Amino acid sequence: MNATRRSLFAATLLAPAVARAQAWSPTRPVRFVVPFPAGGATDVVARVLGERMQETLGQPVVVENRTGAGGNVGVENVVRSAPEGTTILMGTTGTLTVNPHLYATLGFDPLRDLTPISMAFTTDHVLVVNPSVAANTAQEFLALARAQPGRLSYGSAGSGSSTHTVPELFKLAARVDIAHVPYRGSAPALNDLVAGTIQMMLDQIPSAIGQIRGGRVRALAVTGARRSPLLPDVPTMAEIGLPDAQATSWGAVMAPGGLPAPIVARFNAAIADALGQQAVKDRLAAAGADGVGSSAEELAAYLRAESAKWARVVREARITVN
Repeated sequence: MNATRRSLFAATLLAPAVARAQAWSPTRPVRFVVPFPAGGATDVVARVLGERMQETLGQPVVVENRTGAGGNVGVENVVRSAPEGTTILMGTTGTLTVNPHLYATLGFDPLRDLTPISMAFTTDHVLVVNPSVAANTAQEFLALARAQPGRLSYGSAGSGSSTHTVPELFKLAARVDIAHVPYRGSAPALNDLVAGTIQMMLDQIPSAIGQIRGGRVRALAVTGARRSPLLPDVPTMAEIGLPDAQATSWGAVMAPGGLPAPIVARFNAAIADALGQQAVKDRLAAAGADGVGSSAEELAAYLRAESAKWARVVREARITVN
């Protein structure tokens, strides 16, 4: 995460007065909807946060995986839920700021029909290949892809997900032709990568790190501005000559549109408390995620900026859904 984003969101974590000001508390368990299958980065972070949030809120926070349509099924479920503090969403770069530019008939607008609560995390992506691929470096992989246009394939968590848009940005920057194979989540795509059904992924570090450490996939490059502490020997995209392929993904907690301000503030405070706990920080860092909070207002502004950015990328890279 760059310094600007860190300074933008760090202030909320240092504002205990916000936590003290809240009077509302949930009287029923809270559904924490994750629009992707269990095991992916979004799911991992939601479960870590949910464990701590339920201590603060005094009610169970139950992660519910609702998958399909590039995350749109889960998002729509939250959009259609009552704004009463019993349903929240772990939204992502793709579901909140990419999909509206890919799907002409969504039937809802995430920025209009959801209530921002807080940023939750950022994470970089890592270029991983099956060990059978004849490439030990990113440069060798690029040479292989250029020699076999359209013959190699990469998997994603679904059309419009960050594991789809980031590889398309990579392809645009590298000028390579690699076929896209969408899955219903990052975990099944990664399983097929390990099996050799597909050759490559640009997966989020939290979901790929276990397979990398186990030697079941080979890491060739990361998309962040700096090398990942978890993968110190893996170069950045800039280091391999592709600075335009740099990208960071993020997750943000949202709620149904019209959520009353006291409930927004209560959830925001619970998230700030969770992200301020060293045990939570350590668990997220171990998974490759950087816990980052924000105010609801900061998140709303950030979402507008991200939506404009990814609209441009979708247009220029000619990204389509399958």
